[in-house]
Amino acid sequence: MLSEGSIQPSTATLIGRIHAGEASARDELFARCLPMLRRFARGRLPAGRRDLSETEDLVQLTLLRALGRLDDFDARGRGAFFAYLRTVMLNAVREELRRLQRHPHVDGEPDKLPVIDADAASDSVVASAIGSETLAAYEAALEQLDEAQRQAVILRVEFDLSYAEIALELDSRSPDAARMQVTRALRRLAELMP
Repeated sequence: MLSEGSIQPSTATLIGRIHAGEASARDELFARCLPMLRRFARGRLPAGRRDLSETEDLVQLTLLRALGRLDDFDARGRGAFFAYLRTVMLNAVREELRRLQRHPHVDGEPDKLPVIDADAASDSVVASAIGSETLAAYEAALEQLDEAQRQAVILRVEFDLSYAEIALELDSRSPDAARMQVTRALRRLAELMP
């Protein structure tokens, strides 16, 4: 998280430095994304699979996959890397849930997990808090937003970035401008949800 007086490079700047061969930029990007992915992962894992080690394993796997493919990453705009991380994390969660359904638990009994739909685990913290139908409607509405709106929602709602951090990532004039961008995006999201 950014403190008021700190000046940090945007994620896009860090990715540019990584592409230029600066190894320290990779470490900086990793350190920036780690806490955000931890929060995101805890909300997406089913109740029986939310222990710290399993969450940490998924976070590490996500970061390794994303950073390992940075040479192929083509940013569609400011903030696109976080949408990319979100996609990589959701794919890792889906893979883990499929793996758990195929392999019995240590006691020989299969894990009692819900059938996995294409978009989210229906037993996750997020789904429990808002309901799996609402989560599916959120995911569908999110896909209908334009890229800038989608980035604003993901950065604020899913990665819990401050408005100062969002301003940095989306190249907004100020934290207040970022707050207005998020507000407009959330209003549009709500309009799209049934």
